[in-house]
Amino acid sequence: MTSTPSDPLSRALEAAGEPPLRPLPPVVAELLRSLGAPARLAAHLRAVHDVAVELVEWVGGRYPDLAVDRDAVLFGAATHDVGKTVHPEELSGPGSAHEAAGRDLLLEHGFAPGLARFAATHASWDGPGVGVEDLLVSTADKVWKDKRVPDLEDRLVRALAAAAGREPWEEYLALDDVLTRLGEDAAHRLAFQASFPVDR
Repeated sequence: MTSTPSDPLSRALEAAGEPPLRPLPPVVAELLRSLGAPARLAAHLRAVHDVAVELVEWVGGRYPDLAVDRDAVLFGAATHDVGKTVHPEELSGPGSAHEAAGRDLLLEHGFAPGLARFAATHASWDGPGVGVEDLLVSTADKVWKDKRVPDLEDRLVRALAAAAGREPWEEYLALDDVLTRLGEDAAHRLAFQASFPVDR
């Protein structure tokens, strides 16, 4: 019989959830522990990471010739809001200071710029140099709570259609199907996140 961790951060990182959420990459879980991250942040990162796993698996199956750095997408989803350890007020209120702070924090902890960038790009998918990995992280960060952003989805559709050599409308229908399916579990993910405190 396994015991349930007693502290909120450990529970956010290890509890199964309903439906079960995948664990964060160990290096990310260790980073969050070392930072004393708020449990709500860890729960949010798990929810977005879980959706990102589904998205990259779908992309890999539908677009086998598209070069997507799966590990980068999953790391990006798992760390996109890590700057909220520096700006915890943005866990429960608006703000974008966590974006640059998150990138800088990851760089300070020895993560490569190509991985740290997602903390800064997850909310600015229309910037220069944004690739399909960035678009997937941004999409996961929206659809985990069943939020649909047409401009973001249009950019992802164009990238996927170009890679597949198919018409954008065809790829839109396929993407819409997967995002609709992922959105169906949003209430469970939101409830999981809400069950953990914002404060450390």
